[in-house]
Amino acid sequence: MLEQMTGRLDFHAQALTLRSQRQQVLASNIANADTPGYVARDFDFAAALKSASGSGTGQAVTTDTRHFSSVGAHPGDPKLAYTVQTQPSQDGNSVDLDRERANFVDNTIRYESTLRFINGHVKTMLSAITGQ
Repeated sequence: MLEQMTGRLDFHAQALTLRSQRQQVLASNIANADTPGYVARDFDFAAALKSASGSGTGQAVTTDTRHFSSVGAHPGDPKLAYTVQTQPSQDGNSVDLDRERANFVDNTIRYESTLRFINGHVKTMLSAITGQ
């Protein structure tokens, strides 16, 4: 029963962690917009979340019963890929500031939405526990 109550929280916690990691990647791209030869990076959020959640299984494979489970502790590092260069530049920098800023704002809004989902779920659980 407890797993049913916390299942959504685990999912949103993994999404929040991945959103935070993506925010760092996007911020790094923006910070290096003037660095010659810098190639912008990003990752597919949906694929990373699917991978982090174990494709629905949520269980890690351990070789010994004494091993700690890493599920929920860290969703794993998403596979970073190089972004496609849309505007050729003389110095080899592939950062498109307009695209990076738009992705940054979109990711920020989605990060805040995930926080609101978590907050709402916790409030609902507290309301159910206290009987209100």
